Amino acid sequence: MVEKKVRNIPMKARRSWISTEQPIPLARQCELAGTNRSTFYLKPKRYEPDTEELHLLELIDQEFTRHPFYGSRRMTHYLRRQGYRINRKRVQRLMLKLGLAGIMANPKTSEPHPEHKVFAYLLRGVQVSRPNQVWSADITYCRLPRGFMYLVAIVDWYSRKVLAWRLSNTMDSSFCVSCLQEAFSNYGRPEIFNTDQGSQFTSEAFTGAIRQYPDIRISMDGRGRALDNVFVERLWRSLKHEDLYLKGYSSGAELHQGLREYFRFYNTERLHQSLSYQTPDDVYNSASGGGARIVDKFVEMGQRHSAA
Repeated sequence: MVEKKVRNIPMKARRSWISTEQPIPLARQCELAGTNRSTFYLKPKRYEPDTEELHLLELIDQEFTRHPFYGSRRMTHYLRRQGYRINRKRVQRLMLKLGLAGIMANPKTSEPHPEHKVFAYLLRGVQVSRPNQVWSADITYCRLPRGFMYLVAIVDWYSRKVLAWRLSNTMDSSFCVSCLQEAFSNYGRPEIFNTDQGSQFTSEAFTGAIRQYPDIRISMDGRGRALDNVFVERLWRSLKHEDLYLKGYSSGAELHQGLREYFRFYNTERLHQSLSYQTPDDVYNSASGGGARIVDKFVEMGQRHSAA
């Protein structure tokens, strides 16, 4: 039981327990830490990002932000027109690295981890009429000169207010859980929490943090429902065009500070056309002037045909 608990601790932390200055033999220390002795001597190679790949990631990110309906086929032809000799397989790998997929229906969009539970989509045709009725989370990519970072944000659908956000250099679930806990701490709990089917959101760590509150219902975008998270997608588009692309942050620390300033501006100063030129803070605090609805296109098409 103890050994199993030890192995749940990240490898980096366990390696830090091992020291040649300890009276306990090195082999025994490694055994207690649940790691091989060879890993203690292994010196990790310094990662040097591929300059061309970073440039391709930047081009894909910019073009996808302009045309979010582009899948890997269109993106491959776009890059070839820019002079790059690139095949679709490489473009698919790069888009996967960025967590991007065209908004057209695709059975492999946001593929969940095979061992994670996927929840039903609860928002088809629902009228969002008050703050904290529906929250949504999503992840996007932020490029830097020598790499990239991932950004998660939680948004209130009624007001479009950004309730919490976190940066990470990996796509694990821990930074998503931390963001979730901040939102709960500052704004209470929603009636419905919606995400896509990405493995970070279907993980036991993330869903478990929500399920500890029985009054919250979990919703996950269905396959072929790529517009279900459209409000967070609009946030990403605004962020990139109004801030990231213009300022070109040079480091993680600079990016973090820039995001802090942008989200403050977005919530408290930026006038939103969809909110009748009010700010998200105004709408969230007054509980008036907002709202949202995801159209169930299949039902409404059927109704139009019946009426005809």
